Amino acid sequence: YNIKDLKWDKELLEALKIPESILPEVQSSRSEFGLTNGVKGLIDGIPVTSLVGDQQGALFGQLCTKVGEAKNTYGTGCFLLFNIGDEFQISKNGLVTTLACSGKGKPVYALEGSIFIGGAVVQWLRDSMKFFPNASDSEQIATNVGSSDGVVFVPAFAGLGAPHWDMNARGAIYGLTRDTTPDQIVRAALKSIALQSYELVQAMENDTGKKLKNLKVDGGATSNNFLMQFQADILNTKVLRPDNIDTTVLGAAYLAGLQTGFFSSVDALKKEMVQFKEFEPHMKKAKREEEIKAWNEAIKRTKSF
Repeated sequence: YNIKDLKWDKELLEALKIPESILPEVQSSRSEFGLTNGVKGLIDGIPVTSLVGDQQGALFGQLCTKVGEAKNTYGTGCFLLFNIGDEFQISKNGLVTTLACSGKGKPVYALEGSIFIGGAVVQWLRDSMKFFPNASDSEQIATNVGSSDGVVFVPAFAGLGAPHWDMNARGAIYGLTRDTTPDQIVRAALKSIALQSYELVQAMENDTGKKLKNLKVDGGATSNNFLMQFQADILNTKVLRPDNIDTTVLGAAYLAGLQTGFFSSVDALKKEMVQFKEFEPHMKKAKREEEIKAWNEAIKRTKSF
């Protein structure tokens, strides 16, 4: 499907010898798709008015409907989408262009960056390294240790995703000494999630020429307050965490509600249904630059491993 022309790509169909006649009609994520029939637990005849991909759903669930608004989903991996409006744009900085949802049934586009290992690094520390019994313990450990003491963790267990796209890179921990503790490694691991996200934001700002005003966040790992505060610090940008961090489902519900008239408008949703906990950046410029410099050096060494 050609997302620029909004139709099946004839060149690809011819190359793959696929007749267009057998392909379905592509509709907006907010459309009349049909009625329920024989679905267990549901009565027949319920209109199905929303069908959306997970990251597009999260972007709309965060109500990032204006150009320059962005959300980052922190799960096993991380997925950052940046609304670029109704003009198709190809990234020059290692990102992917994708369709997003406007809420009005008209196409808009977003730049997307994917991080392979986000919250999965915490799972690895818990399950493989046995550093703690519960993932939630990592927040207190990272906070209490106070510093990673020069340790930089690059969790390239499956290579590096955007913006590097290096499938040969492998995980590495730099700056180890005899005094390094497991707690410092935990702190460095959490920081790595935010630093990878920082790289995506930089790529998006370079592509669009727009400075991110704030970053809306969702997903299970956003419950980690240390991670969210460090994210705000390293971006030097306010981070907004909604009360409901399951925004993929919320976005699908918003779209369905708008299509059926249950919700009157996107503006009404913004006024009535979104509440955030705000994380303000506090890190000094010199410290932030030091963190970023160390990360960039670690990435360089990891890619050349």
